[in-house]
Amino acid sequence: MPAATHGPPKNDDLHGNVPDDSPVVLLVIDVINDMEFEGGAELLEASRPMSHVLARFIARAREARVPVIYANDNFGRWRSDFRSLLRHCQRDDVRGREIARRLAPADDDYFVLKPKHSAFFSTSLDTLLAYLGARTLILTGVTTDSCILVTAIEADMRDMRVIVPEDCVAATSVRRHERAIEHLRDALDAEVLAADAIDFSLLVKEARETAGD
Repeated sequence: MPAATHGPPKNDDLHGNVPDDSPVVLLVIDVINDMEFEGGAELLEASRPMSHVLARFIARAREARVPVIYANDNFGRWRSDFRSLLRHCQRDDVRGREIARRLAPADDDYFVLKPKHSAFFSTSLDTLLAYLGARTLILTGVTTDSCILVTAIEADMRDMRVIVPEDCVAATSVRRHERAIEHLRDALDAEVLAADAIDFSLLVKEARETAGD
């Protein structure tokens, strides 16, 4: 008998969730966060100005029909799901409530729960990106020196184009943030720039042209 081959996926859409096909995605990491941990107060202060920029950036992505994926830690809540975590962070009297409310996902955004720092480790992100046909990842959220950095490393290992809008990520201190930004730029060759400098339509066009080469 001939050897088995791997053909196209049996299910080539995501059950009507839109947009179903995009070479560029926006990853929003750990912003649905109660911040009730050591260093949470410092992270909240750093996240406040960042969250206003990120809210506008997410709105622009949705308008350009670039998929928005929330990759969120479960923060040890193994019996909960993303919606339960969202309700906790938005309704309970926790530090992160203001940020969670400002950056709440829309009904047609995607989400994955992650048990560790990376948005890839033991999550469905690889599968979701394959369905979407994504090769360019824009990384936003918290923290620059932890989950953003580790996710960028894993994306780089997958030969993906990594873009980090510097004003859409935050860490518990300026030093930690700046050190991570330097590593992203110098060691990983990530494209680090301001959110306003990112043109979603141009990125999609470039990604499609590259895929067609």
